[in-house]
Amino acid sequence: MNILVTGAKGFVGRNLVAQLHNIQDGKALWYPVSGDITVYEYDTGSDPAELDAYCRNADFVFNLAGVNRPEDPAEFMRGNAGFASVLLGTLRKYGNTCPVMLSSSVQASLTGRYAGSEYGKSKLAGEKLFFDYSEETGAEVLVYRFPNVFGKWCRPNYNSAVATFCYNIANDLPVQVNDRSTELELVYIDDLVDEMIMALAGKEHRCEFDGAELVPEKDGKYCHVPVTFRATLGEITDMLYRFETQQTTLVIPEIPEGSFAQKLYSTYLSYLPERKAVFPLKMNTDGRGSFTEMFRSGNCGQVSINISGPGIVKGRHWHNTKSEIFIVVSGHGLIRQRKVGTEEVMETEVSGDRIMAVRTLPGYVHDIVNLSETENLVTVIWCSGLFDPDRPDTYSESVK
Repeated sequence: MNILVTGAKGFVGRNLVAQLHNIQDGKALWYPVSGDITVYEYDTGSDPAELDAYCRNADFVFNLAGVNRPEDPAEFMRGNAGFASVLLGTLRKYGNTCPVMLSSSVQASLTGRYAGSEYGKSKLAGEKLFFDYSEETGAEVLVYRFPNVFGKWCRPNYNSAVATFCYNIANDLPVQVNDRSTELELVYIDDLVDEMIMALAGKEHRCEFDGAELVPEKDGKYCHVPVTFRATLGEITDMLYRFETQQTTLVIPEIPEGSFAQKLYSTYLSYLPERKAVFPLKMNTDGRGSFTEMFRSGNCGQVSINISGPGIVKGRHWHNTKSEIFIVVSGHGLIRQRKVGTEEVMETEVSGDRIMAVRTLPGYVHDIVNLSETENLVTVIWCSGLFDPDRPDTYSESVK
């Protein structure tokens, strides 16, 4: 299958092309699309002769080319509807009636806050060209009216508030929010790319529009991405500032699978400068080794790493409520536990050569012994509660 992507170097185009190449290379086998594909990439600066060749041979076209923020508003019509006309004219020239997808915008509804939008007018004109082309040639057209798109590789300080907020906060620059209550409908780039690849397989989601409101409809005139989010500017910036504090608080953000928070967190990280990609952790060291807190969670405790020198015994305490999971990743050791008030000791030999998880039980005195006389014992520890120096719930006592 030959796939033409116009606007291939833009935000959406780069993400789509990257995933198409993953399919091509057999790295994304979950899509209902064969890896036997060729991707034609066309963008500003490409030789117009290439468009001729691509339109002659294409089996599917993703038209993502367009103008978002020209200096002259008249450029909207030339850059959006104008290029669409050239593209369709070239397909018509070769009698190629392959399916064609159009990247439009919800602004094409020209309702509510989009009324009078020059950008919206140009997108609406592009839609009409596509629908007229379909009626004339019988070619299938898939017109998507995208809301605000966010994700990696989106250009900041251009046409995406989320990209600008992520870039500025990641780079310690000020953020201006005029109205925190302004709500955006947002679609994440990976969800958008997934939908476009499903469209390539003939499994697109159809809809109609009631003004700017999307109405799912099995045989609808338009297409849509089924996963979108709504968030206010205040909610977005507050979340981003919490992400920004991670390197100092060590608090892992709450990012449930598939949530807006998870996708915004990924987007934020993509704008981090290299100097912030690595950050130091505080190692608490003494003659026995070291203890380093790695991550904290408001709901799920904390993770630390403990290094014990040769022959060292650490722990020798118990907790009323806290529990821990010890995972030795390097070295050879012994974990011992004894229920408070009893004499029987439970012993578990541990090694980095055979990784296992050992729970320490509430109400049990426990310690960990480095059995080696030459090597450090390295243990990753999850604790069910955050350490509170004012009420540590830790009581010294020897196991034996």
